Amino acid sequence: MQFENHKVLRVTRSRDQTKAVYDKMSRFYDYVAGAFEKKYRNAALKAFQVKEGENVLEIGFGTGKCIEQIARMVGDSGKVYGIDISAGMLKVTSKRVKKAGLESRVDLYRGDATRMPYGDSKFDAVFMSFTLELFDTPEIPLILSEIKRVLTPSGKLGVVSLSKDYGETIPLKIYEWFHKRFPAYIDCRPIFVEQSLKGAGFSLEYQKCMKMFGIPVNIVTGKSIDSRKIVFT
Repeated sequence: MQFENHKVLRVTRSRDQTKAVYDKMSRFYDYVAGAFEKKYRNAALKAFQVKEGENVLEIGFGTGKCIEQIARMVGDSGKVYGIDISAGMLKVTSKRVKKAGLESRVDLYRGDATRMPYGDSKFDAVFMSFTLELFDTPEIPLILSEIKRVLTPSGKLGVVSLSKDYGETIPLKIYEWFHKRFPAYIDCRPIFVEQSLKGAGFSLEYQKCMKMFGIPVNIVTGKSIDSRKIVFT
């Protein structure tokens, strides 16, 4: 399987550094990045079409804005699970869920999504918003493999990510310049979303490009395909 890894910047921050930064950011994240991400999250959830009664996992739930929305969408017969590396984010999301009266529909876990504690074929859907691009390049196939494992055979995946799928724009290059010089603070970077998902064995059902300050944001939904049909090059 061949990826254009040389064109994707690496994530050099350690797991411990990531935890520390997001623990600190958790108290004010919604006032900074959260406000800018709202319309992309909402567009993705609209396209994702979560149904009542489904079991849904969100990876990297952050402050819980999507967790709350998904919990309302699955209803009393469904369940939403969340995994995030930050204890601070888990605390904020737990408070949000409790305030909304949705505790019975939500199960949160602090941990590393490359080694998820869930059984095979547990979820009808897995959702990630501005999370996949936080993983280092060699880890992206690992996390997508874990997602395939926990999804039901007919399960769906939804991803919102900064994207290099649409070429090298000037805003994208400027953003990457800052990422290279301040990797501890500007940790996410644009990735080849479509290529990564297809290479991991997902067929794309929906794709939309939006812009965040001129940087492409790819909204994608897809389903796992039979591993016997995957062609590696």
